[in-house]
Amino acid sequence: MPIRQSPSASPSAFATFDKVAARTSEGAPLFDNLSLTFGAERTGVVGRNGVGKTTLLHLLAGEIAPAEGAVARSGAVGMLHQRHDPAPGETAARTLGVDEPLAVVARVLAGEASERDLEDADWTLQARLDEVLADVGLGGLALDRPTASLSGGEQTRLRLAALMMQRPDLLLLDEPTNHLDVQARAQVTEVVGRWKGGVVVVSHDRGLLRRMDRILEVSSLGVRLHGGGYDAYVAHRAVEREAAARDLIEAERDLARIGAEIQRRAETKARRDGAGRRKASRGDMPKVLLGARAERAENSGGRDHLLAQRQADQAQSALVEARSRVERTRTLTIPMPPTGLAAGRTVLALDRAVWRAPDGRVVVGPIDLQMVGPERMAVAGANGAGKTTLLRLAVGDLEPSAGRVDRPAPAVLLDQDVALLRPDETVIAAWRRLNPGGSDNDAHAALARFLFRNTAAHRCVGELSGGERLRAGLACVLTGVSPPQLLVLDEPTNHLDIESIAAVEAALNAYDGALLVVSHDADFLSALNIDRTLSL
Repeated sequence: MPIRQSPSASPSAFATFDKVAARTSEGAPLFDNLSLTFGAERTGVVGRNGVGKTTLLHLLAGEIAPAEGAVARSGAVGMLHQRHDPAPGETAARTLGVDEPLAVVARVLAGEASERDLEDADWTLQARLDEVLADVGLGGLALDRPTASLSGGEQTRLRLAALMMQRPDLLLLDEPTNHLDVQARAQVTEVVGRWKGGVVVVSHDRGLLRRMDRILEVSSLGVRLHGGGYDAYVAHRAVEREAAARDLIEAERDLARIGAEIQRRAETKARRDGAGRRKASRGDMPKVLLGARAERAENSGGRDHLLAQRQADQAQSALVEARSRVERTRTLTIPMPPTGLAAGRTVLALDRAVWRAPDGRVVVGPIDLQMVGPERMAVAGANGAGKTTLLRLAVGDLEPSAGRVDRPAPAVLLDQDVALLRPDETVIAAWRRLNPGGSDNDAHAALARFLFRNTAAHRCVGELSGGERLRAGLACVLTGVSPPQLLVLDEPTNHLDIESIAAVEAALNAYDGALLVVSHDADFLSALNIDRTLSL
């Protein structure tokens, strides 16, 4: 896949790709012949899951070698991985990389310093730490706190703070806002916006992508660079896709027209040749004249055939070129069957409901809530505010410690991992388990509507991408005898690429039941036309 646009080399580049190619572990091509520079600008990397976005970051960081070409780095590079499990006993200070420098200062203050300690003591360290931790929303964090005791979002921000302490020239971020609440997302976005060096971000967070100086799109067609932020990229991409689609339609019409013209000429020649043979059979024309006419017809037919073949070849080449500009991927569509929910029916009611943790701590409540008809409600709050607990109360996964929860309508919860599906079962087995009254034929018919056709229905859930898993979950819960009239979603877009998010948005807008949604993605909530928001 050739790159469609390459910027000119810059002497200030922190990293340079020179005709780089990358492959999957199975040897399948991701991209090739990629020449690109990364300097002191913010670059957002977008594309479908599996096209090589994270691989591009690993190449920039020097964590893997290219299959072909070379990667040159002229500055320090720091990478924030999407996932990192703390080591046993790891503290916040160790994650920040300051445990030893802090120990040196502590020994000096305690009067136990060696000569080397006195030389190495960094008296600006604490002030820089306080500033960096405040920047990422972790001000006041105890540095001896075990890293594993922090939430996933807090750990992400702590590792970002560690990179800020190192001050690399080029900052590489892989989905940095996943699992973050709205305030934490805003803090990370501000950090990226203020960064003085270069930033390369793989993300589906459209708010973060709007802060980029350019967007790098990785697709089956190659790698393309677009100037400006996310909104400019979307507008430019839409124009390009419309033009490519028009060109493809025109090329298909040209090929069909030329084919029809060739057929018409062949039929005309056949009729003319038949008339000539019938005339010759009557014997009223000299043989010399018959031979001349036959030769003339043969020469004319040969020229017509060559001309027609040349036109057909040109039309076929134009069609191939037009198809190469249209990404040949199956569009994700998620059909939403009717639920039969009446406009005035109550689907959920909480009356002074409370849920306490085993240690007696109140996690949610007391809360009063009523949802009626196809209402769409978002639940907002910081990480740890009890949003997921409320959703589990709504569907009956938890019962209240006090108060009452009424669930008069069928409801189902789909979280970001679609935990109602088991990783070791096939998609069709999951459908049969969740719809025990259905047959294999029912399962195949239902799953086919969600693009799990034939052998795809026998894929293992654990092998599915985030978008595929959500689609499988929706297929399993929406195509039974009684589709849920209340759909409860907990961060459903966390593991989805932008194309899949758009498909989910379109599907949920076509859903005629009630929606109860927790999401930190403001664009996603806006697309769902939320009626009201409950803040915890």
